[in-house]
Amino acid sequence: MTLGTPSTQAYGEPWYWDNRYSHESAPFDWYQKYPALAPLIHLYAPHRHQRILVVGCGNSVFSEDMVNDGYEDVVNVDISSVVIEAMQTKYSNRQQLKYIKLDVRDMSPFQAGSFDAVIDKGTLDSILCGNNSRQNATQMLQEIWRVLKDKGVYILITYGAPVYRLSLLKESCMWSVKLHVIAKFGSEGSSEQPIRELTNPVLLEESGRSVEDVLGKNPDVHYIYVCTKLIVALVLWCLYLDTISHSDLNWP
Repeated sequence: MTLGTPSTQAYGEPWYWDNRYSHESAPFDWYQKYPALAPLIHLYAPHRHQRILVVGCGNSVFSEDMVNDGYEDVVNVDISSVVIEAMQTKYSNRQQLKYIKLDVRDMSPFQAGSFDAVIDKGTLDSILCGNNSRQNATQMLQEIWRVLKDKGVYILITYGAPVYRLSLLKESCMWSVKLHVIAKFGSEGSSEQPIRELTNPVLLEESGRSVEDVLGKNPDVHYIYVCTKLIVALVLWCLYLDTISHSDLNWP
Protein backbone atom coordinates (compact mmCIF):
# COMPACT_ATOMS: atom_id res chain seq x y z
CA MET A 1 0.00 0.00 0.00
CA THR A 2 1.51 3.30 -1.07
CA LEU A 3 1.04 5.97 1.55
CA GLY A 4 1.84 8.85 -0.78
CA THR A 5 3.71 12.01 0.04
CA PRO A 6 1.37 13.98 2.38
CA SER A 7 2.32 14.05 6.04
CA THR A 8 0.35 11.99 8.52
CA GLN A 9 -1.41 15.20 9.55
CA ALA A 10 -3.49 14.82 6.38
CA TYR A 11 -4.95 11.60 7.80
CA GLY A 12 -7.34 13.76 9.80
CA GLU A 13 -8.74 15.51 6.72
CA PRO A 14 -11.65 14.23 4.57
CA TRP A 15 -10.11 15.45 1.29
CA TYR A 16 -7.11 13.20 1.84
CA TRP A 17 -9.26 10.05 1.99
CA ASP A 18 -11.39 10.95 -1.03
CA ASN A 19 -8.22 11.52 -3.01
CA ARG A 20 -6.61 8.35 -1.74
CA TYR A 21 -9.57 6.08 -2.46
CA SER A 22 -9.97 7.65 -5.91
CA HIS A 23 -6.47 6.45 -6.79
CA GLU A 24 -6.14 3.30 -4.67
CA SER A 25 -9.16 1.05 -4.92
CA ALA A 26 -7.60 -2.26 -3.85
CA PRO A 27 -8.83 -3.53 -0.46
CA PHE A 28 -6.58 -2.64 2.45
CA ASP A 29 -6.82 -3.48 6.15
CA TRP A 30 -5.18 -1.13 8.62
CA TYR A 31 -3.14 -2.67 11.44
CA GLN A 32 -4.73 -6.13 11.67
CA LYS A 33 -6.95 -8.44 9.63
CA TYR A 34 -10.07 -10.13 10.95
CA PRO A 35 -8.68 -13.67 11.39
CA ALA A 36 -6.02 -12.34 13.77
CA LEU A 37 -8.56 -10.41 15.86
CA ALA A 38 -11.43 -12.91 15.66
CA PRO A 39 -10.74 -14.56 19.07
CA LEU A 40 -11.05 -11.17 20.76
CA ILE A 41 -14.15 -10.20 18.77
CA HIS A 42 -15.74 -13.50 19.75
CA LEU A 43 -14.91 -12.82 23.41
CA TYR A 44 -16.51 -9.38 23.59
CA ALA A 45 -19.22 -9.74 20.91
CA PRO A 46 -20.04 -13.44 21.28
CA HIS A 47 -23.50 -13.45 19.71
CA ARG A 48 -23.67 -13.31 15.94
CA HIS A 49 -27.00 -11.43 16.03
CA GLN A 50 -25.44 -8.50 17.89
CA ARG A 51 -25.40 -5.21 15.97
CA ILE A 52 -21.85 -4.09 15.16
CA LEU A 53 -20.62 -0.67 14.02
CA VAL A 54 -17.28 -0.38 12.21
CA VAL A 55 -16.02 3.22 12.15
CA GLY A 56 -13.63 4.44 9.47
CA CYS A 57 -14.26 1.26 7.47
CA GLY A 58 -12.43 2.34 4.32
CA ASN A 59 -12.24 -0.43 1.70
CA SER A 60 -11.26 -3.09 4.20
CA VAL A 61 -12.53 -6.67 3.92
CA PHE A 62 -12.72 -6.85 7.73
CA SER A 63 -16.51 -6.50 7.81
CA GLU A 64 -16.96 -8.98 4.98
CA ASP A 65 -14.93 -11.46 7.00
CA MET A 66 -17.14 -10.80 10.03
CA VAL A 67 -20.24 -11.61 7.99
CA ASN A 68 -18.56 -14.72 6.60
CA ASP A 69 -17.95 -15.67 10.24
CA GLY A 70 -21.68 -15.47 10.94
CA TYR A 71 -22.31 -11.90 12.11
CA GLU A 72 -25.70 -10.80 10.82
CA ASP A 73 -25.71 -6.99 11.11
CA VAL A 74 -22.51 -5.04 10.47
CA VAL A 75 -22.90 -1.31 9.83
CA ASN A 76 -19.93 0.54 8.34
CA VAL A 77 -19.30 4.28 8.28
CA ASP A 78 -16.61 6.41 6.69
CA ILE A 79 -16.16 10.11 5.99
CA SER A 80 -15.16 9.46 2.37
CA SER A 81 -18.07 9.47 -0.08
CA VAL A 82 -15.75 7.90 -2.67
CA VAL A 83 -15.12 4.75 -0.66
CA ILE A 84 -18.68 4.47 0.66
CA GLU A 85 -20.13 4.54 -2.86
CA ALA A 86 -17.63 1.91 -3.96
CA MET A 87 -18.42 -0.35 -1.01
CA GLN A 88 -22.19 0.06 -1.44
CA THR A 89 -21.80 -1.15 -5.02
CA LYS A 90 -19.43 -3.98 -4.10
CA TYR A 91 -21.69 -5.39 -1.38
CA SER A 92 -25.12 -4.56 -2.82
CA ASN A 93 -26.06 -8.25 -2.56
CA ARG A 94 -24.97 -8.68 1.07
CA GLN A 95 -27.87 -7.62 3.29
CA GLN A 96 -25.80 -8.13 6.42
CA LEU A 97 -23.45 -5.31 5.37
CA LYS A 98 -24.50 -1.66 5.33
CA TYR A 99 -22.31 1.28 4.27
CA ILE A 100 -23.13 4.88 5.27
CA LYS A 101 -21.22 8.11 4.76
CA LEU A 102 -20.86 9.68 8.19
CA ASP A 103 -18.47 11.81 10.20
CA VAL A 104 -17.74 9.91 13.41
CA ARG A 105 -17.87 13.20 15.32
CA ASP A 106 -21.58 13.46 14.50
CA MET A 107 -23.47 10.20 14.11
CA SER A 108 -26.88 11.76 14.77
CA PRO A 109 -28.64 9.47 12.25
CA PHE A 110 -28.10 6.71 14.82
CA GLN A 111 -30.22 6.74 17.95
CA ALA A 112 -28.62 6.43 21.36
CA GLY A 113 -28.00 2.83 22.36
CA SER A 114 -28.12 1.47 18.79
CA PHE A 115 -25.11 -0.87 18.82
CA ASP A 116 -23.74 -3.72 20.91
CA ALA A 117 -20.16 -3.10 19.80
CA VAL A 118 -18.10 -0.51 17.92
CA ILE A 119 -14.84 -1.51 16.22
CA ASP A 120 -12.15 1.04 15.37
CA LYS A 121 -8.96 0.14 13.53
CA GLY A 122 -7.00 3.36 13.24
CA THR A 123 -9.79 5.93 12.98
CA LEU A 124 -9.07 7.56 16.32
CA ASP A 125 -5.38 7.56 15.38
CA SER A 126 -6.20 9.34 12.11
CA ILE A 127 -8.24 12.00 13.85
CA LEU A 128 -5.40 12.58 16.30
CA CYS A 129 -3.20 13.39 13.29
CA GLY A 130 -5.42 16.27 12.16
CA ASN A 131 -6.09 19.83 13.28
CA ASN A 132 -7.91 20.35 16.60
CA SER A 133 -7.08 16.73 17.28
CA ARG A 134 -7.96 16.56 20.96
CA GLN A 135 -11.33 18.23 20.51
CA ASN A 136 -12.20 16.10 17.49
CA ALA A 137 -11.11 12.90 19.22
CA THR A 138 -13.24 13.74 22.25
CA GLN A 139 -16.27 14.40 20.05
CA MET A 140 -15.73 11.08 18.31
CA LEU A 141 -15.45 9.15 21.57
CA GLN A 142 -18.54 10.81 23.01
CA GLU A 143 -20.52 9.87 19.91
CA ILE A 144 -19.32 6.28 20.13
CA TRP A 145 -20.33 6.19 23.79
CA ARG A 146 -23.75 7.59 22.89
CA VAL A 147 -24.57 5.06 20.17
CA LEU A 148 -23.48 2.09 22.30
CA LYS A 149 -25.97 0.20 24.41
CA ASP A 150 -25.38 0.04 28.15
CA LYS A 151 -22.53 -2.43 28.69
CA GLY A 152 -21.73 -2.19 24.98
CA VAL A 153 -18.06 -2.34 24.00
CA TYR A 154 -15.81 -0.05 22.01
CA ILE A 155 -12.90 -2.09 20.64
CA LEU A 156 -10.08 0.29 19.73
CA ILE A 157 -7.08 -1.06 17.83
CA THR A 158 -4.29 1.52 17.86
CA TYR A 159 -0.55 2.10 17.90
CA GLY A 160 -1.03 4.39 20.93
CA ALA A 161 0.41 3.12 24.21
CA PRO A 162 -1.59 3.58 27.43
CA VAL A 163 0.42 6.63 28.49
CA TYR A 164 -0.93 8.35 25.34
CA ARG A 165 -4.43 6.88 25.05
CA LEU A 166 -5.73 5.99 28.49
CA SER A 167 -6.28 9.54 29.76
CA LEU A 168 -8.07 10.51 26.54
CA LEU A 169 -10.41 7.54 26.83
CA LYS A 170 -11.20 8.05 30.50
CA GLU A 171 -11.56 11.82 30.35
CA SER A 172 -13.95 11.74 27.38
CA CYS A 173 -16.50 9.20 28.62
CA MET A 174 -17.38 6.82 31.43
CA TRP A 175 -15.73 3.54 30.48
CA SER A 176 -14.40 0.43 32.12
CA VAL A 177 -11.19 -0.23 30.18
CA LYS A 178 -9.29 -3.47 29.56
CA LEU A 179 -6.11 -3.71 27.51
CA HIS A 180 -5.02 -6.46 25.15
CA VAL A 181 -2.03 -6.52 22.81
CA ILE A 182 -1.19 -8.23 19.53
CA ALA A 183 2.05 -8.34 17.58
CA LYS A 184 2.19 -6.15 14.50
CA PHE A 185 2.09 -7.80 11.11
CA GLY A 186 5.34 -9.27 9.89
CA SER A 187 6.64 -8.79 6.39
CA GLU A 188 4.66 -11.79 5.19
CA GLY A 189 1.34 -10.24 6.19
CA SER A 190 0.68 -12.39 9.22
CA SER A 191 1.14 -11.63 12.89
CA GLU A 192 4.43 -12.68 14.40
CA GLN A 193 4.79 -15.10 17.30
CA PRO A 194 2.38 -13.85 19.96
CA ILE A 195 4.01 -11.72 22.63
CA ARG A 196 1.07 -12.59 24.84
CA GLU A 197 -2.16 -14.55 24.50
CA LEU A 198 -4.56 -12.18 22.74
CA THR A 199 -7.53 -12.88 24.98
CA ASN A 200 -5.49 -12.42 28.17
CA PRO A 201 -5.73 -8.79 29.35
CA VAL A 202 -2.63 -6.85 30.38
CA LEU A 203 -2.55 -5.40 33.89
CA LEU A 204 -3.54 -1.77 33.51
CA GLU A 205 -2.95 0.85 36.19
CA GLU A 206 -4.39 4.36 36.14
CA SER A 207 -1.26 5.91 34.64
CA GLY A 208 -0.80 3.13 32.10
CA ARG A 209 2.88 2.78 32.99
CA SER A 210 2.42 -0.71 34.45
CA VAL A 211 2.31 -2.03 30.87
CA GLU A 212 6.07 -1.43 30.51
CA ASP A 213 6.66 -3.87 33.37
CA VAL A 214 4.86 -6.58 31.40
CA LEU A 215 5.89 -5.83 27.81
CA GLY A 216 9.06 -3.77 28.19
CA LYS A 217 9.67 -0.39 26.59
CA ASN A 218 8.48 0.26 23.03
CA PRO A 219 7.10 -3.24 22.29
CA ASP A 220 6.32 -3.94 18.63
CA VAL A 221 2.58 -4.37 19.20
CA HIS A 222 -0.79 -2.90 18.49
CA TYR A 223 -2.72 -1.99 21.61
CA ILE A 224 -6.36 -3.02 21.85
CA TYR A 225 -8.48 -1.11 24.35
CA VAL A 226 -11.79 -2.75 25.15
CA CYS A 227 -13.93 0.00 26.62
CA THR A 228 -17.22 -1.06 28.19
CA LYS A 229 -19.91 1.59 28.51
CA LEU A 230 -20.82 1.96 32.15
CA ILE A 231 -24.53 2.06 32.91
CA VAL A 232 -25.77 5.16 34.72
CA ALA A 233 -26.54 3.46 38.04
CA LEU A 234 -23.05 1.96 38.19
CA VAL A 235 -21.46 5.31 37.34
CA LEU A 236 -23.34 7.05 40.15
CA TRP A 237 -22.36 4.32 42.60
CA CYS A 238 -18.68 4.60 41.63
CA LEU A 239 -18.80 8.38 42.02
CA TYR A 240 -20.41 7.95 45.43
CA LEU A 241 -17.70 5.53 46.56
CA ASP A 242 -15.01 7.85 45.22
CA THR A 243 -16.51 10.77 47.16
CA ILE A 244 -16.50 8.77 50.37
CA SER A 245 -12.90 7.63 49.90
CA HIS A 246 -11.69 11.21 49.41
CA SER A 247 -13.67 12.87 52.24
CA ASP A 248 -13.03 13.14 55.96
CA LEU A 249 -15.66 11.24 57.86
CA ASN A 250 -16.62 12.68 61.27
CA TRP A 251 -18.17 9.96 63.33
CA PRO A 252 -20.38 10.90 66.34
